[in-house]
Amino acid sequence: MVASRLRFGTDGVRGRVGVDLTERDVEQLGAAVARQWPGIRVVVGHDGRESGPALLAAFARGAQSQGNVVVNAGLVPTPALACAAKARACVAVAITASHNPWHDNGVKVFAPSGSKLSDETQRRIEALWHAGEATNLGESPSAKDSVSGPVPSVSSEVVDDYVAGLISTLDVARFDGTQIVVDCANGATSSVVGRVAKALGLNADVRNDAPDGRNINEGCGATHPDALATACAKRGVMGIAFDGDGDRLIAVDELGRVVDGDRIIALAALDMHRRGVLARDTVVVTSMTNLGFHRAMRAQRIATITTDVGDRAVLAAMEDGGFVLGGEQSGHIIHARHATTGDGVLSAILLLDLVRRSGTPLSELSESVMTRMPQVLRNVRVVNKPDDVASLIADDLARESALLGEDGRIVVRTSGTEPLVRIMVEAESETLADGVAARLEQAVIART
Repeated sequence: MVASRLRFGTDGVRGRVGVDLTERDVEQLGAAVARQWPGIRVVVGHDGRESGPALLAAFARGAQSQGNVVVNAGLVPTPALACAAKARACVAVAITASHNPWHDNGVKVFAPSGSKLSDETQRRIEALWHAGEATNLGESPSAKDSVSGPVPSVSSEVVDDYVAGLISTLDVARFDGTQIVVDCANGATSSVVGRVAKALGLNADVRNDAPDGRNINEGCGATHPDALATACAKRGVMGIAFDGDGDRLIAVDELGRVVDGDRIIALAALDMHRRGVLARDTVVVTSMTNLGFHRAMRAQRIATITTDVGDRAVLAAMEDGGFVLGGEQSGHIIHARHATTGDGVLSAILLLDLVRRSGTPLSELSESVMTRMPQVLRNVRVVNKPDDVASLIADDLARESALLGEDGRIVVRTSGTEPLVRIMVEAESETLADGVAARLEQAVIART
């Protein structure tokens, strides 16, 4: 395996462990990151995958080979690492593949500001990594691509500081026994949710909080909220589902209906607008955000800025404009007044507080905040990801766009994290959207 095959994608480096991503790759990346920030302390944590501790150790060896001190944060949500980076002016690294299956893993890097890396910084690190100059450890000495070396013992300080910050800095009153159901996706939030819920006075039924290395995201969490929805409907209470590394959430109302990121962001935008804390009355979203969201914001005289997919793109636009709210339909929600990145636990607390202050059930709030346009999403698996899929099927796109007119839209893009082409179609009817998506899917298959 040659490290130069790997690149930073939409959100870090990601791939199949032992196939696309080896311990040696991660070790060399650790050395490259250390060379980018010589002498700076590096905090590293992982989510619930069985490969997490080994890849964390590999990254640590690479960083230590350049003289950097490494702190092992153990099992920890990605946003906790971002908090540590900002608070301690250190580099923070999450060993995670987010919502992907257990056999994948990856690396997300936060700069000492707590922010995700700029394109320029990523290019500099890649240059070090791929030039073979990122490590002084020489060639891999074994077929397993591993190098022996000291592994820092796990420190609880990152998790402890994160939990304390959530409890003390959000200015949210205790919930006095409010009942909720929480799905931790057998991932990183398993290490914090119970503590946060208890401290805030929530009566939380916490589920899927026992990672065994292979059950992360398996039929649970933000990507699989069906079981949570059933439990919420049966008990008549709200639910929250996190993804594997805890940087996003999906909510479920007391009737068992899923409330996606679009609706959660819309509710936050209107609430902040009314309270006068929505900077420049603007919210930042991505090209996948439902057209109904944009219509709802226009009706309330809230401006929207649309970026490419990925919370890194959202964050960049927020920083450029000084905006404080942004996110994605998938549940990455960025509250810049409180955090430097998407944070599922933080967003859940703020949503619960919003519902409580409104005195209205989440079901009514989410239904009234926007009218969702029918939207069809298709993921087309490909062997070789095209660099510009829109150009590849340009004639098909033009024909289908003309059919939809001004009452619909199409987004076609190559995934930054998986071998997929993603197709999104919005139209006045589900039938029309589905037909357009099906024809575009066949066009992608025929040309890739």
